[in-house]
Amino acid sequence: MKFTKVYDPREMNSYQFVAATGLVMTLVANIIMLLIGKSMPNFEALYLCWAVFFALGTVVNYNSSPDDHDHHHHH
Repeated sequence: MKFTKVYDPREMNSYQFVAATGLVMTLVANIIMLLIGKSMPNFEALYLCWAVFFALGTVVNYNSSPDDHDHHHHH
């Protein structure tokens, strides 16, 4: 199992990348809301959604064709 597929953006697929971006945006929004003293009901559920989305992306990434892993084409 290659763990770089979980934390290295170059090894991530689009699902993981979108989920990671979503998580960061959610975190930033959360911090802004804390600073201005606002809160939203069920806001934390967004974290769960992104985590599930990321997990699914990881599964897809690990199940993608194994041939791609050995030769990397950097442009």
